[in-house]
Amino acid sequence: MHNQTFINISKIIERDKKTSTYKFALLRGTIDIIQDNSPYILVKEHTVEIPLGLLIEKWLIYYYPFFEAGVKIPQIVGKNTNIKFQNLLVPIINYYKQQNGLSGFYNDLRIKGISKEINSEFYALVRELKYNIVKNPMQYIGNSINKGLYTIYQYQNNATLTNTAIQNTNWLINSCGTFTIPRDYYDVFQMLGSFISGTDNILFKWAQFSVKASNQTVNPETVIGEILKSPITEREVTSTKNLCQSVLQKEGAIICVWSGKQIIQYEVDHVIPFSIWKNNDLWNLLPAEPTVNKNKLDKIPSASLMQRQKDLIIHYWELIFAEEKERFENEIRVTLLGNHPFNNWQNKAFEQLLTSSKYLIETRGYEEWNI
Repeated sequence: MHNQTFINISKIIERDKKTSTYKFALLRGTIDIIQDNSPYILVKEHTVEIPLGLLIEKWLIYYYPFFEAGVKIPQIVGKNTNIKFQNLLVPIINYYKQQNGLSGFYNDLRIKGISKEINSEFYALVRELKYNIVKNPMQYIGNSINKGLYTIYQYQNNATLTNTAIQNTNWLINSCGTFTIPRDYYDVFQMLGSFISGTDNILFKWAQFSVKASNQTVNPETVIGEILKSPITEREVTSTKNLCQSVLQKEGAIICVWSGKQIIQYEVDHVIPFSIWKNNDLWNLLPAEPTVNKNKLDKIPSASLMQRQKDLIIHYWELIFAEEKERFENEIRVTLLGNHPFNNWQNKAFEQLLTSSKYLIETRGYEEWNI
C-alpha cells in the first residue's frame, strides 16, 4: 500500500472537477461493495475486478430516497436539469409506494425479482444507469491526478444486458459486465473505506454539492438524512425472524448455535451483527440462548468458535433452505457464494463466512467474541 495512493484519493475527493453527484456515488458505491466483502470481488496481482451490477444496485439505493422525497438536484451545477435517470426511476418509486417503498423495492430486487408489471421500465432504468456510470464518472474520475480517460476505473464489457422475466441482483451481476480498479486503491478502500466515505469526506462533500446545486433550497442535514436511509427496516428484521422461528418450531429440540446446549427459550441472533452489517438474510439468522445472545451483542464470532459449531450452523442453514429455497439461495449466493456452483454450497458459504468474519475482526477492527 503506497502513500501516493492515499494522496491521490484525497485529491480526487477535494480537487477533481465535479459537475454532478456521480463521482461521489461512484466512490461511495465502490467502497461499500469492498466493505461488504462481496464474494464476487476478484483480486488479481495489479487490479481488482468487481461486477458493475453491484454498483448499479448501490446507486439505486442511494438515489431512491432523494427522488421519493421529491428532492430535486440539478444534474449540472447552475443548470435547471434533473439527474438524467431520474425520470426512469420515479415510475419505479411510484409503483412501490403501495409495496412498502424502498424496503419493498430492495426485497424484490434481492430475492424474487422486480415485479413483472414494471420489468420493461426497470430494464430501461438499468440500461441508462449502466451507460451513465461507465460514460461519465468512470471515464473522468481522477482528472486531478492523471491526464486522459479511464485512468482509474476500467470497464470490461464482458456481458450482455437483456430484458428477462426475472430481474434481481443476480441478474444485475450477470448482465452488466465488470470493472477494474488498481490493486493499491482496493487495498486503501478495504482498510480505510469507512473513513473515506464518512461525513467528513464523501457524504459531507455530496451534501455540500447538493445544497449548492439546488441553489440553497435544501439543507445539508436533509441531504445526509436521505443518503443514509437503509432499505432494511426493523419491521423487516422482525418479519424475517418470525419466519425463522416458524422453521425452527418444526425442528423440535432447539440447540443454541453458539453454546451447543439444548434450550427451551431462544432468540434469533444475527451471526454478523445487524449494527455492523445491515444484513437480514436468512443464513445470517440462527437460534441462540438469550443470555448467550446478550453476551455476544455487537461482537463478531471468532473463527475457532465458528469452526467448532460448523456442523450446527450448516444444519440450521439446511433446515431454512428446505422451507425457503428460492429466497435462501438468492440471498446466500449474493452474499457468500458468488459464482461458485450451488452444489456443495454449504462448505463454500461457510468458508466465505469465515473470511468475512476474519476481515471484520482483523481489518475493520471489530471485537472478536468467543464462548
